[in-house]
Amino acid sequence: MRFLPTAEQRDFTRSLDALLTASDTPTAVRSWSAGDHGPGRALWARLADAGVFALAAPEAQDGMGRLPVELALAYRELGHHAVPGPLVETAAATALLSHLADAGDPAPAKRLLPGLLTGETVVTLGVPEGGGYVLDAEGADVLLVVTAAEGDGPELRLAPGHGPVHRSLDPARRLARPDPGGELLAAGPLLAEAVGCAVRWARLAAAAQAVGVAEELLRRTVAYVKQRTQFGVPIGSFQAVKHRLADTLLAVEFARPLVYGAALTLAPGDLAAAKAAAGEAAYTAARAALQLHGAIGYTEELDLSLWLRKARPLRDAWGTPAECRAEVLGAYS
Repeated sequence: MRFLPTAEQRDFTRSLDALLTASDTPTAVRSWSAGDHGPGRALWARLADAGVFALAAPEAQDGMGRLPVELALAYRELGHHAVPGPLVETAAATALLSHLADAGDPAPAKRLLPGLLTGETVVTLGVPEGGGYVLDAEGADVLLVVTAAEGDGPELRLAPGHGPVHRSLDPARRLARPDPGGELLAAGPLLAEAVGCAVRWARLAAAAQAVGVAEELLRRTVAYVKQRTQFGVPIGSFQAVKHRLADTLLAVEFARPLVYGAALTLAPGDLAAAKAAAGEAAYTAARAALQLHGAIGYTEELDLSLWLRKARPLRDAWGTPAECRAEVLGAYS
């Protein structure tokens, strides 16, 4: 059995890393946080050209053929570079629309997937578990909202607009409540199954992105403690610092294979375990980075803050650690 990415998968991640390195993502993140979506939309188009948004869509819908492992690898790179925008929600929306099409309701997919896959249309998705908020509503062209199951089941609507925009812990994650009503796109048991599929892909994408954030925080912190000196020696030589970084490394190394394993199975219990571990790894890395950078770790001017602020929201998005652990217990008890 092979436990390493193939040569083709490694080439894909290297090309994505090169694309994002050349795109000045910190500037795009700061612009997105301020409500200027121009740089972010330009980056979005480049990611679409690279095929990132087609990884959760079948070939029948002009996608890449549902490639969860490649999606995990791609979203890990997006986490490495702190890419802004409704990335996880896009993967979830793609999975939802594709599942509906496979189940015999192709109209929403035919209408929305072409623009989503090419990057011409930025789509965000809200589900009842999101607390009534939608991510990046003001930067999206399409707001898809799933209402709670009542009567004949849940409903998928095209929201007509949204309310005031609020900044979250991560300024690049801007939240708003969608306006009620809107065009009905799908409803009933088929939609309930499609929402379940969307949540599974969202958890995989969020977990992979969290691993990327954790790895980048750890990399930047290790580089810093090698440079910063105290009492004439690098602070990275202190045993307490080494222990803190070792704990972070263990959390990351434990989470990464769980994410890849979940990508292979897409089993709910595996995804819940991966999401919980990846979220905790990102949060552990953020706490270590903040402490070991000292006072400068708090400053917005330092690029480190772009990753620091993503860790906690990613940990809780699409399933908090407590929710995911409960699912793991239910799945394997």
